[in-house]
Amino acid sequence: MATGGRRKTNKTKKEETNWQERVIQIRRVSKVVKGGKKLSFRAIVVVGNERGQVGVGVGKASDVIGAVKKGVADGKKHLVEVPMNKANSIPHPINGVGGSAKVLMRPASPGTGVIAGGAVRTVLELAGIRNILAKQLGSNNPLNNARAAVNALSTLRTFSEVAEDRGVPIENLYAQ
Repeated sequence: MATGGRRKTNKTKKEETNWQERVIQIRRVSKVVKGGKKLSFRAIVVVGNERGQVGVGVGKASDVIGAVKKGVADGKKHLVEVPMNKANSIPHPINGVGGSAKVLMRPASPGTGVIAGGAVRTVLELAGIRNILAKQLGSNNPLNNARAAVNALSTLRTFSEVAEDRGVPIENLYAQ
């Protein structure tokens, strides 16, 4: 019976390890205190399982490893579910806003790949999206761009959700 318990724990560990994390930025920040400057680190981390879940987290600590761990924990707290179509793309064009950063996303046909830059590309890849066109507008701050990408992905709706909200069958959506 003890081996059965071990197997279960191994399965849960495997489930935990399918999350991928990528560090977008590590900044050394300082705070002026009575004795001088206190240095710490800020890490921006994107966490995703490449199956439709992604989150952006920020962690601060006196060492880089601690900051990254806190960022991963924060990212897992702020996960969003991303609807995808058969072409591993998004269902419809969408805009996202995060601070002064704006992100424009459009679905793409199979074989296009992820056409995006910087933090937005990282967010899309960890969400599991394989074909998409994205453009960062406004700020080039990695944190705001990552948050804008997550904001856009969180506001996506599938055809079935739209049909249900309107109270019509899905077939009637295509009939226009």
